[in-house]
Amino acid sequence: MTLPTWPIAEAPRALAALAEAAGLGVTPAPEVGDAPMEAVAASMGLEVEATVLRYPEVDDALLRLGPALLRPTSTPEEALVLLGARRGRLVLLGPDGRRHRVALAPVRAALVAHLEARVAPVVARTLGEVMAEGPRRARVARALFVQLLQGAPCEGVWQLRLPPEAPLARQGWFGGLGRALAALLGASALAYGLHLLSWALIGRAALQGRLDAGWSMAWVLVLLTLLPTRLLVTWSQGVFTLGGGTLLKRRLLQGALRMDPEAVKREGVGRSVGRVHEAEAVERLALSGGIAGALATLELVGAAGVLAVGAGGLPHALLLLGWTALLLGLARRFTGRLARWTAQRVAMSSALVEQMIGHRTRLAQQPQARWHEDEDQELTRALACAAAMDRDLAHLLVTGPRAWMLLGLLGLAGPFLAGTPQSGLALGLGGVLLAEQALRRLTAGLAQLAGAAVAHERLRPLLDAARRRPAVGQPGAWGPRDPAAPLIDARGVGFRYDPRRPPVITGCSLRIGAGERVLVEGASGGGKSTLAALVAGLRTPEVGLLLCGGLDRATLGAAGWRRRVVAAPQHHENHVLANTLAFNLLMGRRWPPPPGDLEEAEAVCAELGLGPLLARMPAGLMQRVGETGWQLSHGEQSRVFVARALLQGADLVVLDESFVALDPETLRAAMACVWRRAPALLVVAHP
Repeated sequence: MTLPTWPIAEAPRALAALAEAAGLGVTPAPEVGDAPMEAVAASMGLEVEATVLRYPEVDDALLRLGPALLRPTSTPEEALVLLGARRGRLVLLGPDGRRHRVALAPVRAALVAHLEARVAPVVARTLGEVMAEGPRRARVARALFVQLLQGAPCEGVWQLRLPPEAPLARQGWFGGLGRALAALLGASALAYGLHLLSWALIGRAALQGRLDAGWSMAWVLVLLTLLPTRLLVTWSQGVFTLGGGTLLKRRLLQGALRMDPEAVKREGVGRSVGRVHEAEAVERLALSGGIAGALATLELVGAAGVLAVGAGGLPHALLLLGWTALLLGLARRFTGRLARWTAQRVAMSSALVEQMIGHRTRLAQQPQARWHEDEDQELTRALACAAAMDRDLAHLLVTGPRAWMLLGLLGLAGPFLAGTPQSGLALGLGGVLLAEQALRRLTAGLAQLAGAAVAHERLRPLLDAARRRPAVGQPGAWGPRDPAAPLIDARGVGFRYDPRRPPVITGCSLRIGAGERVLVEGASGGGKSTLAALVAGLRTPEVGLLLCGGLDRATLGAAGWRRRVVAAPQHHENHVLANTLAFNLLMGRRWPPPPGDLEEAEAVCAELGLGPLLARMPAGLMQRVGETGWQLSHGEQSRVFVARALLQGADLVVLDESFVALDPETLRAAMACVWRRAPALLVVAHP
């Protein structure tokens, strides 16, 4: 079967066509030459991720990967544009713009042919010895391939998606959450209607004083239909909650990575810890509260309809709407008091963490009798805020729904005294009970939404940072560097952290060529680390011109600059994440890593003197490190940071006081490794 392939030279046009067909709505791709896929996607406002599949999972992955660009290793000059899958068949987009539905097998064969070719002689020989030609031979061959290629990586898959800074509604629609939400609301409305119908059937029989076999069978069928409908409600609610939570976590993580480092330092550890707690709450409260509120609204509409046709008529339904409006006002007041209590709680948590960190200074400088004066005042204010908030919460969750029961029954008093038929009174009473259940769910959802709104306000700096899109640059600038241009060319560069304070760097000029080694020395506070951050692209100069390979940051973009210049900041500004050592070393490369990357990482560690550490670790590179894993010393962490920078393969490596914790022998070994492996080097050190 002939597959609709694209020439790899037309990859930008293929990505643009794929994005348009997938409903992403992007700007046309510019002429980019041999730019990487990431640069092409970024120029269109999208994100493309190279995905490494394992051989056994290729079939399942192809059915859920779309939209994606496939570049089979066996035909590197051609690409397949995968739009999605439908009923077990893949939908490919051809260069003519037409959609082709093809079987899974030929696309899979194009991706894994080079892997199967490695072990095909072994499989053929094994099958020839134990099995003749027959229908089972293909299944047995497939099982042998899976067994022999269990961990073999399948590359050449580029998944297209919206970036985290895109609007959440757009990301949710693209991720299929719109269908899940529609299924949830539709199934909930159907379940509620079936619930009303079941009560109508049984109520009719009760009012007539007899239960016919036909009506009994209808009632049983309604109940049986209600069971799968509620299962659909539960399943669609789980899908929507899981997908929405994933989008929120991506947005928060993006915001954390894009926060201004100086702003984080000014806030302190305590405020950051409080923000983590709010991040955990916003996902749970926003999704659960939003779903509960939406379902309660459906139930309220149904209850109002029942009240309108009951004995109380339209005034009874309007009474429900008025009471609901009153509860909404109470929920708004509760939100304000919850915000004040949350601000007080976060301030107390921040102060506690800061006091724990600086407890030695407190012991030395503050009399013991005054240690808890501020804490007593803060606790008093927190207690007052909590008491006011709890009163409103009790009124919202308990008093509101229960008071409606009394109010609703009073609304039926007039028709009851007027001798209204029993059927009308029964409908009115049923409407009151249904409204009470809906109000309970509504008030619970409003309380959760209030918590989510307050947490969202506390997380606004993170969310604002996530929406700030970094400089994309020109995709063509990601190509090979001009060998005649210096790696770094700084002219009259100046920088200040605070507009109200003098600049840290003024009129700095620096030129670093390919293969050069530059040492920057100076007193503490002289701007050495600031200069390193400017060169590495971590900060933007306030004045002057800073070029990398003859191109400025606006042309290269943030990602393009990082591909050419990589830095290992000072120890207190660098991090060992709670994951495997291999993950910490290869953060700037592909993940999961191919065997060659792991071998290179192990070699770099050995050259930096980390060989004994790997020998002590039971799992080697796969040993978990960080706060919850293997504890690394200061010197070991510093060498991990150096290895991480070297393994990214940049043209220039910037090391900011990376050797201060090393003994002389280890320092010589580490410097020898850096000297051999860094194409160009900038080292910041104290004299």
